[in-house]
Amino acid sequence: MQLANVLNNIPTTAVCGDLQISVTGVCIDSRRVKAGDLFIAVKGTQVDGHAYINKALENGAVAVLQSNALPTEPQAGVVYVQTTDTERYAGVAATNFYGEPSKKLKLVGVTGTNGKTTIATLLYQTFRAFGHKCGLCSTVCNYIDDVPVPADHTTPDAVTLNKLLAEMVEAGCEYAFMECSSHAIHQHRIGGLQFAGGIFTNLTRDHLDYHETFENYRDAKKAFFDGLSKEAFAISNADDRNGEVMLQNCAAKQRLYSTRTAADFKGKILEESIEGMLLDIDGQEVSVRFVGRFNVSNLLAVYGAALMLGKEKAEILCVLSSLHPVNGRFETIRSPKGVSAVIDYAHTPDALENVLSAINEIVRGKSRVITVCGAGGNRDKGKRPLMAQEAANGSDQVIITSDNPRFEQPQDIINDMLAGLDDTQRQRTLSIVDRREAIRTAAALAQPGDVILVAGKGHEPYQEIEGVKHHFDDHEEVRLAFGMPAQGE
Repeated sequence: MQLANVLNNIPTTAVCGDLQISVTGVCIDSRRVKAGDLFIAVKGTQVDGHAYINKALENGAVAVLQSNALPTEPQAGVVYVQTTDTERYAGVAATNFYGEPSKKLKLVGVTGTNGKTTIATLLYQTFRAFGHKCGLCSTVCNYIDDVPVPADHTTPDAVTLNKLLAEMVEAGCEYAFMECSSHAIHQHRIGGLQFAGGIFTNLTRDHLDYHETFENYRDAKKAFFDGLSKEAFAISNADDRNGEVMLQNCAAKQRLYSTRTAADFKGKILEESIEGMLLDIDGQEVSVRFVGRFNVSNLLAVYGAALMLGKEKAEILCVLSSLHPVNGRFETIRSPKGVSAVIDYAHTPDALENVLSAINEIVRGKSRVITVCGAGGNRDKGKRPLMAQEAANGSDQVIITSDNPRFEQPQDIINDMLAGLDDTQRQRTLSIVDRREAIRTAAALAQPGDVILVAGKGHEPYQEIEGVKHHFDDHEEVRLAFGMPAQGE
């Protein structure tokens, strides 16, 4: 493709060389540059790509898009282009190079603190159940129809993302469902994409190590909705105080969902157990395999999006009744002696509160709730005491343990969590650094009928310690602690 076409809709402030040359790829990582590529030098949070321009040229790049001033002694045969903000325009270049794949799909983005993975994955499952080929971009895994593609980030970088969408188009996918993290929105990783719709889940404290303030975090989410076209739809959670804020100045067709108040899509719980719920959704009863009010909200978002994408109510509800929880999201394992364990990715105070509220609504004080949880290292320290408080408020017994300590000492993280507890709460709290031992202790303490919540890691099959990911799967550890064979044995 001609470089001039790759740079379409990107303002240029200086050019050195011939824009009519052909480029065979687009890359923002100098280590992955191949002969004939355009290298985009992006100033990231950790690394400035401008420092690696020479490395990209050594690897065969024939053109460079940069924000810094062009070199006074340019390398022969290389085209240099300056723009105002390469981070902002990397996505535009990528979508141009890959033939604007988002315009050839009905692409729906899901943003918010909690629920993104569940909603995006359930939409993917729903539309595949309708017989459509679909793509999924999520924290757990990316899919090109039924082919899994490992996921390293909630939302990939702009080039990887457009390549993935182009592969979905080539595979015949009609729809794609994507988690849109606040980092991805703020860093313009979704820049240049055309969305058929957007969904807002909720907003609670998270990622303040990156955004610094809650207002910045909120505004990053809102920027996604501000960018939707009038042809798109925007579905928001009326039960969240920021739900209507997201829709302010949004040109898309707007809809609200709620479990508590009047809304376009309304749902309520009629009956529930640890295995599932009977719901009323817009006046129609439907049995689902999900638990908790937060999952009613998730299902309403899926229901509303399917309606906005043209599906019939009866068909949608029929599919919803057949869906199953996403890996690591309120998954239950029952021991031979009648103890239930719930494995959930809850890693924010709000998510922990939601899961524990759902469990307590089911047990209603007739059985004990034992919670095993920790907090990630090198992340927002301010939420650590809040998570311990939520665990203590919703549990009869709490065991504080390691999550992904990364480059912090596990005991330091645990101490930060314990600082949020009063003397009474501490009497019901144990601290066990080893996560495996913490899970085994919970299983040993539990009596028939009790529920153990193992929170924080969910789908992750590892623990990250000192930069190394060691195999560790909460599902496996719970089954071993229960004296059960590993799944599939």
